[in-house]
Amino acid sequence: MIGMNVSSGGDAEVQLVSAILLYEQHNRGVQYGTVHRVKFDGGKQRPSIGPGRPIDRAALYTALNELAANTAAKAAFLPETVLALSPESITWWHRPTHKRVFFQCREIKSAGAVVPHPGLVFHASLEGFRVFAVMEDTRPTPETVLHEPPYFNTWDWGKICIGSAKVPNRIDVTAIDGWERGFFESAFTHPNTGKRRVEYKKGPFAFWRDMLGGKFSQFPKDALISMNLTLADLIGGNIGETK
Repeated sequence: MIGMNVSSGGDAEVQLVSAILLYEQHNRGVQYGTVHRVKFDGGKQRPSIGPGRPIDRAALYTALNELAANTAAKAAFLPETVLALSPESITWWHRPTHKRVFFQCREIKSAGAVVPHPGLVFHASLEGFRVFAVMEDTRPTPETVLHEPPYFNTWDWGKICIGSAKVPNRIDVTAIDGWERGFFESAFTHPNTGKRRVEYKKGPFAFWRDMLGGKFSQFPKDALISMNLTLADLIGGNIGETK
């Protein structure tokens, strides 16, 4: 479904009003374009693309100039937690902390508790949302080794299953808190298929039952599994499906 509105991370919400469709010919690039008004179903407010017309060059230039003016990069303070920033992605560090998590699954049932977490590296990009664990308690460096996230709802290469979690529609420094809330405040429901996420004698369910039961005052780092990849690999786009 087409998104109706976009949160600008603290600014006023902007509304979807039109769409541009581009038509490409094989090996010859874009050859034609049409612009369409977006219509809304009055009952459910679901958007749909209306009939199109050929792109008017003058109108296109005007729209692009307005877009450029409104999205021009502005100087902003970068907190020390930000590790890398580009037009397509942002990578940041979440210090080791104690934070509440929620579970909702058959094996653990509905449960929540404040538990210790390792240092984490989050990566939000146009290709999705990822999380990795690190051994260090200090700010990671390019040489820092990344570890599997010891969490449910994660796939290989740190990919996070968003599900029904609410996450921001933009990728910038002001949206970091929103991305973190989307991860920590959603219910962990199941270990996804793929590689092992945690090294624990009786498996991930036992690990999280013990975590929720207060067995550990600090996160047990010996449960982390190395990915044999570094932060530099992540930033450089050299991790699994980021290639």
